[in-house]
Amino acid sequence: MQSLNPDPKAQYTSIYGALKKIMRTEGFWRPLRGLNVMMMGAGPAHAMYFACYENMKGTLNDAFSHRGNSHLANGIAGSMATLLHDAVMNPAEVVKQRLQMYNSQHRSALSCIRTVWRTEGLGAFYRSYTTQLTMNIPFQSIHFITYEFLQEHVNPHRGYNPQSHIISGGLAGALAAAATTPLDVCKTLLNTQENMALSLANVSGRLSGMANAFRTVYQLNGLAGYFKGIQARVIYQMPSTAISWSVYEFFKYFLTKHQLENRTPY
Repeated sequence: MQSLNPDPKAQYTSIYGALKKIMRTEGFWRPLRGLNVMMMGAGPAHAMYFACYENMKGTLNDAFSHRGNSHLANGIAGSMATLLHDAVMNPAEVVKQRLQMYNSQHRSALSCIRTVWRTEGLGAFYRSYTTQLTMNIPFQSIHFITYEFLQEHVNPHRGYNPQSHIISGGLAGALAAAATTPLDVCKTLLNTQENMALSLANVSGRLSGMANAFRTVYQLNGLAGYFKGIQARVIYQMPSTAISWSVYEFFKYFLTKHQLENRTPY
């Protein structure tokens, strides 16, 4: 849906219509292309992400607010965690998006990696890294600040409460996703290097840089182009962040509980 100049056979007007058309014309399993490469990257990326966030949050909260929770500290901690997370996930995102493009020339994640490496070099996997950071730093800042803010109100004692983690995580992800959609559209263009769109915009060679991406999107689709796929992005992020936070908070509670029990003398 974020494609700036899609093939006539890949023009979608709604999320349901897009899903139905993809499955009918490209196969039932087509919407799951790129799943394997995302799973490979998600484990180490999220391990670094939450470990960095918890450590930075504790340190900065002590420095900024001795009496409790600082939203500024949470935002900075989320931004720092994003640097590590995106360093791992950016190459996976490039491969995933190229596999998911309509009529993609790549038949597997491995063949995509080999082709991109051979024809564009290692830099292609990080061409959108600064754009990814430019998008994800505000995304994660909004995300973490909103999550912690909602937790203060729906779970003031900050105990393990699955319902509050799911609600807070889902709403935080939805708000952050909507606010950063224009940056996501530019990132998609840099990752896919959409040939037809670049030809129409008279871009020769490879498109690089956030400023160039912003200009190209506006040139081809105007202001509306920056919000392509916003519904799909919000619908994707809400369950994603809700699941992420609820699973993380469960394991945090589970592991902490066992550590405390092991320390208790009988």
